Amino acid sequence: MATFASECTEKRTITPIAAIHSPFASKFGIPRQSGIVPSVKATIIFTPDFRDPSAIKGLERFTHLWLIWDFHQSKKTFESMTVRPPRLGGSKRVGVFASRSPNRPNSLGLSSVKLESIELTREKGPILHVSGADILDNTPIYDIKPYIRYTDCHQDAADGFVLDTPQKILSVNFPENLLVMLPCEHRSPVIELLRQDPRPAYQSDPDRIYGMEFARYEIRFKVSDSIVSVVEVVDTLGL
Repeated sequence: MATFASECTEKRTITPIAAIHSPFASKFGIPRQSGIVPSVKATIIFTPDFRDPSAIKGLERFTHLWLIWDFHQSKKTFESMTVRPPRLGGSKRVGVFASRSPNRPNSLGLSSVKLESIELTREKGPILHVSGADILDNTPIYDIKPYIRYTDCHQDAADGFVLDTPQKILSVNFPENLLVMLPCEHRSPVIELLRQDPRPAYQSDPDRIYGMEFARYEIRFKVSDSIVSVVEVVDTLGL
């Protein structure tokens, strides 16, 4: 028993094998789960030690991937065994292992993304193009595993407290003169992100202007009566 305990508490070092590059420059506005905004595109670039194409041999036969990554910008120190999930309004507590909160003992994240394509390059080796990511730009990736439908998809799975408070989808009022300031490929994901209500669960001031960063743009908006009204689009590289 003592031997088992010592093995479980042994400290190990894990090294990133890649980094993901997404349009999310800040945590505000990132989808709260992977896959709910499938129009969001990202790329995964391996570190030099893992740019050998043989490392992904056979991966092209899978459509989805599991990513294990690091909440590397989470500033909180793990202190409590309970957390306040946004889905419960930020007021009710559940156990840390009954949530997907970034405030975890080992700050590890798990996401399922769709593999759109694999690009082979001379300089950076294989580049994975994925969609549906919920991960901050330049986040370290510790491991990549194929999603296997017959084992990973459980049709009879229970969703716990998640179904107690269904996700509220908002309407978006995005004036045409502001929408055209975004490149075509950014318009759909930005609108979908706004529909998911990126505000913290405890904020509901209808006069407050929020700013959501996406790629090089900041989308400024208000929310009143379940309607998101975009008031400004700022090209942050054009300032």
